Amino acid sequence: MSEMESMDPEGIDSVRMTWNVWPRNKVEASKCVIPVAACISPIRPHRDIQSVPYAPLRCRTCSSALNPFSRVDFDAKIWICPICFQRNHFPPHYHVISETNLPCELYPQYTTVEYSMPSPSQPTGPGNLDGSPSVFVFVVDTCLIEEEFGYVKSAVRQAVGLVPENALVGFVTFGTQAHVHELGYSELTKVYVFRGDKEISKDGVLEQLGLGASGRRGPVVGRDGSGGVSRFLLPASECEFTIDSLLDELQTDQWPVQGGSRQSRCTGVALSVATGLLGACFPGTGARIVALVGGPCSEGPGTIVSKDLSEPLRSHKDLDKDAAPFYKKAEKFYDGLANQLVNQGHVLDLFASALDQVGVAEMKAAVERTGGLVVLSESFGHSVFKDSFKRVFEGGEQSLGLCFNGTLEINCSKDIKIQGIIGPCASLQKKGPSVADTVVGEGNTTAWKMCGLDKSTCLTVFFDLSSSDQSTNPGAVNNQLYIQFMTSYQNPEGKSLLRVTTVTRQWVDTALSTEELVQGFDQETAAVVVARLASFKMETEEGFDATRWLDRNLIRLCSKFGDYRKDDPASFTLNQNFSLFPQFTFNLRRSQFVQVFNNSPDETAYNRMLLNRENISNAAVMIQPSLTTYSFSTLPQPALLDVASIAADRILLLDSYISVVIFHGMTIAQWRNLGYQNQPEHQAFAQLLEAPQEDAQMIIRDRFPVPRLVVCDQHGSQARFLLAKLNPSATYNNPSEMNAGSDVIFTDDVSLQVFFQHLQKLAVQS
Repeated sequence: MSEMESMDPEGIDSVRMTWNVWPRNKVEASKCVIPVAACISPIRPHRDIQSVPYAPLRCRTCSSALNPFSRVDFDAKIWICPICFQRNHFPPHYHVISETNLPCELYPQYTTVEYSMPSPSQPTGPGNLDGSPSVFVFVVDTCLIEEEFGYVKSAVRQAVGLVPENALVGFVTFGTQAHVHELGYSELTKVYVFRGDKEISKDGVLEQLGLGASGRRGPVVGRDGSGGVSRFLLPASECEFTIDSLLDELQTDQWPVQGGSRQSRCTGVALSVATGLLGACFPGTGARIVALVGGPCSEGPGTIVSKDLSEPLRSHKDLDKDAAPFYKKAEKFYDGLANQLVNQGHVLDLFASALDQVGVAEMKAAVERTGGLVVLSESFGHSVFKDSFKRVFEGGEQSLGLCFNGTLEINCSKDIKIQGIIGPCASLQKKGPSVADTVVGEGNTTAWKMCGLDKSTCLTVFFDLSSSDQSTNPGAVNNQLYIQFMTSYQNPEGKSLLRVTTVTRQWVDTALSTEELVQGFDQETAAVVVARLASFKMETEEGFDATRWLDRNLIRLCSKFGDYRKDDPASFTLNQNFSLFPQFTFNLRRSQFVQVFNNSPDETAYNRMLLNRENISNAAVMIQPSLTTYSFSTLPQPALLDVASIAADRILLLDSYISVVIFHGMTIAQWRNLGYQNQPEHQAFAQLLEAPQEDAQMIIRDRFPVPRLVVCDQHGSQARFLLAKLNPSATYNNPSEMNAGSDVIFTDDVSLQVFFQHLQKLAVQS
């Protein structure tokens, strides 16, 4: 069992917590340093999850669903809710229930059950029956050079060919102005033009498209010949030819550009128009706006830079000094767009490909709060964009399992309060007794909207405990706490499902002993939660010093849970449940999430969005990359993330999630350049070169966004992709530490060893 758990630590429930036993009250929890939090992947597939074709029984007080922890009186046909202790009667169709005849949701092993729900009646009339088609509106930037534009056209063609035949497709292009293409009129190309320099309301969009109030109620499927919405959104099978010919005729933006000026690009207006179009036609239907953007917005709402080329795009330094004149206004505009999309239940996906920034930092709210996908690459011709874009629309095993219209509700035991969630969701402002006073992320609620979610989506829920001590309560015989996560969503086929996960953990009195607390600590989850919290604080708190905050927390944690004699650093030891945490913190301090120097605001926003939405194992690799070594003498094996792992006769494979690096030692590179691998007597060398390539392709195949593959040699220019991630145990200051054939790192950063020495010294101070 423990072997299985280590292979799949999330189990059937897909929940991992920082602490698997909980302190009794707020004071004890604050002494634990690491916040009490749970990371949940709401719709992650698992072979043991049971699907049942009916709706769950709900508690009449707290609305929790019947679950294995409910106490059942089989004679009286009553069940007691473990969360609020309410007694509920079973309905008549449960009357055959007995100890030997249980419904699936009462079996102890089925703590997660998926229910098929009758489809809620939609406001859009006959069109939105269960199984309604999903909608894709492509928003394409035309301010591109011909080569890039060619890549964009072929990507859109491929996507339209891959979407389900009944999926509805719309097409918007933008440059100096935004153009909505009428697809239902194939005899002639018909385009509606919107000015790029003026903000336009949802009603303004409808008026201009001739959809007014009457079109709003037009049915979605079974369209009457009168047009309405169906002029702009057609099933893929009907409009594939129209879009093909439209793409053939489509040109890059022809508006003249003066010397020394940027092109006029009205990204904000184009996204507003696409949002308005979707909101008019399909409230409550699963719809995605797929935006392909090739440069910064310089026209109208959402502008991030002026047209004058001598003015550079904003940097982190500009944001810190309040010297980015467009930033706040653009951020406010995209916040408004995010609210509109969340109200409609629609998703914004952003594919940004440019050598400079395009405004991902400003658009972050609109993408993250709607659960959208984001991919940042250097060119539309790069495999990072091409392969990621294809994955979005692919079916079968490679499918991302994109689902729509998700809602997450959390019910928990009386003394637990919810501070909020960090991750791709939006607060529904549903108040209740479990809402905490302090807010982290999307808070002030017990229910969240996830317009888009997929099988790898992960959310971090932060909990607070009530200040009273449960052990003083007369009813505190119950040593268990219960939390129930209820996720309702529409799967890719349009079917409504409800997944109910109920977890239990134990309260412990940490004032008496911390032993149980230590045994229940999950250091990998803790590292990821701390990274997400640090990133969130860096974005929301003025003048927040993340490095100092991380250092102080680590010292407090080691002081509380380490074994040592006061003022004797040599006596310091850490329990194995905590032993990796200082190393995670060391790598987090040096990571792109905390050190924004040399990264643009766009790259930082992109990295943080990925960190906030990926599962624990993936997020841990972003913080602390994995390193594998390949040599003649041994099988491939994990290596220390240290410059000492470099050797002339080794190949290293570094996986840092957004990039995968294959690094050849000096000797290996020389032999390869001489072509030894092509000689029959050097088969072993050919196999050695092949092994890391195969492993890299396996990593790339299963990951989204598709990582960048860097193949480099020792002392080559691209070796920096590896060296930047390694612990600098040998630097130019102490080259004597260097192993033969290894390398030194030119840095003034402290090494992990020095970091540990300082940590031990500070942790044992009286």
